[in-house]
Amino acid sequence: MLGEIYTTILFQPIYNLLVFFYDTLPFHDIGIAIILVTLIVKGILFPLTFKSLKSQKEMQEIQPKIKEIQAKYKDDKEKLASELMAVYKNHNVNPLASCFPLLIQLPIFIALFQVLRTGLGEVQGDLLYSFVSNPGAIDPMFFGFIDLSVISIPFAILAAIAQYFQAKKTMARRPAKEVRSSAGAQDEDMMANMNRMMLYFMPIMTLVIGCTSLPGGVMLYWMATTVLTIVLYSIFLPKKKDLEDNKSKELATKE
Repeated sequence: MLGEIYTTILFQPIYNLLVFFYDTLPFHDIGIAIILVTLIVKGILFPLTFKSLKSQKEMQEIQPKIKEIQAKYKDDKEKLASELMAVYKNHNVNPLASCFPLLIQLPIFIALFQVLRTGLGEVQGDLLYSFVSNPGAIDPMFFGFIDLSVISIPFAILAAIAQYFQAKKTMARRPAKEVRSSAGAQDEDMMANMNRMMLYFMPIMTLVIGCTSLPGGVMLYWMATTVLTIVLYSIFLPKKKDLEDNKSKELATKE
């Protein structure tokens, strides 16, 4: 039952979109079709992505205040919790808001991965909508010489590089030096160590999976969606310098 719902709501629409683009494009290039599907899916999910990015931006902006409260009430857990809740309420921030959109997107990403892993080669006509023409088979070649149905080390490397820059973009920002207390420094250092680990772990994992398990079509999608995510982070998330400049302005105003 759940399998049928998953196929009808997620797998089948994405599969039809891929076949539609492949059959409609004059050059019938599956690589271009995958990129177009990635753009469409990313566009549909943009409201959720924007909400997640907005929540992350808001959390970054109030990090100095959170660190001040953590240092001030480090010995009073009840007061610490109430003060943190007050900050979240005053700034209309939900610390969990950035997680929910990602959880909602996960089934869609899984469906897209499965479509790209199984959708190359002979077309499954029974899954096509009546208005989508059946090309018979999908040529897995990208630009005529890259086989996307098999492991592609170049795409695995490119996807890993993109993953590295995405991880670097999403690394937690450290608050300005003026608000870092000795009590909060240990937590900051621990977070920095975790960030450094994730900065290299995710690209390495992407590279290993891409070189051993997933076909080139999946890695092309992975690379394309990661690059789009980096662009969105660059547009909607402030840079570390911007955060510190804003904090400096706040301190100057108080003085």
